[in-house]
Amino acid sequence: MHFDYSDEQNMLRDSIAKWAAGQYDFEKRREALGREDGWKKNWATFAELGLLAAPLPEDAGGLGGGPLDVAVVMEEFGKALVVEPYVSTVVIGAGALVAAGSDAQKSAHLEAIAGGARIIAFAQAEAKSRWALHDVSVTAKKDGAGYVLNGQKAVVLGAPQADVLLVTARTGGGQREAKGVSLFLVPKAAKGVTTRDYPTMDGSRAAEVYFENVSVGAEALLGAADGALPLIERLVDEANAAYNHEAVGCMRMMTSSTQEYAKQRKQFGRAIADFQVLQHRMVDMFMHTEESVSMALLASLKLDAGEAERAKAVSAAKVSIGRAGRFVGQSAVQIHGGMGVTDEMRVGHYFKRVTMLDATFGNVDHHLKRFTGLSAKAA
Repeated sequence: MHFDYSDEQNMLRDSIAKWAAGQYDFEKRREALGREDGWKKNWATFAELGLLAAPLPEDAGGLGGGPLDVAVVMEEFGKALVVEPYVSTVVIGAGALVAAGSDAQKSAHLEAIAGGARIIAFAQAEAKSRWALHDVSVTAKKDGAGYVLNGQKAVVLGAPQADVLLVTARTGGGQREAKGVSLFLVPKAAKGVTTRDYPTMDGSRAAEVYFENVSVGAEALLGAADGALPLIERLVDEANAAYNHEAVGCMRMMTSSTQEYAKQRKQFGRAIADFQVLQHRMVDMFMHTEESVSMALLASLKLDAGEAERAKAVSAAKVSIGRAGRFVGQSAVQIHGGMGVTDEMRVGHYFKRVTMLDATFGNVDHHLKRFTGLSAKAA
């Protein structure tokens, strides 16, 4: 069986690596994070490089790629610690439009996404919902042909940069019922929408989003009313698959950076890389990283499988990579010593990022329970 990436995917990888080395190195990244509009130049570059168009269909201005193209992009983004809202816009936002959008919605948004003119934030999490995708208290009540939204969304990643919010809202049923959840495309500038923006621990930006009597037309509804939960679950699985590859990129960099540091750092007149116990630890870091590569690829290859098979593959990868990321991150920081957690050292930033990735859309414990539950049903 052939497991190599295509020539086009390797060219995509090389173009991102070249851009990151010249325009997104550690110091330039820190400078950009210090400016609220520092992301705009990078986003325009993503459009020029075709990164925003890579997984989109060709008839919408995309390049007709798929999950493996996203995997290439996200691993390189992980290596460079890219914080721009790629997953929320391209994987979730565009993915929702491709799967359930009307012709008018696709026409209004997909080409704009590919060209860098549209950024979408996924407003799904709520203060008490934890990672339960069916636990939705934001309401969307019918009002003539349209709807009126009320409620609050928490930790909406990419919301400060976004101009459109993809909102999960309850159009029927009780707060925790599977039926009755719908998806809406809501302009962030709509009357009644307010946000409280803030930076996250890993350098990204998020917001609390409030909806107070926000009126939207019927055209804002994405797909059928009351039945959006299966699509939401699929979108979150696709997002987790992408984040798995980003975590792999982070682990690759933590492993290589630690190896280089160990060769330079001297103790008792010798490089600490000469000490056998540290050699063993760095070999373990390498093995955890390589195992994570395989798990991430398996999850991406299973995205087009049946619902249960897809969910099991994604959760298995999330558990394995979450554990590996913690081990690699802790080992990298320990081998660097006290310097590993300082702001000046890259390794601490990678550790923060893999920690955030583990907690996004379900941590290790959540996905272990999900995997065992799905396995029990299949037995």
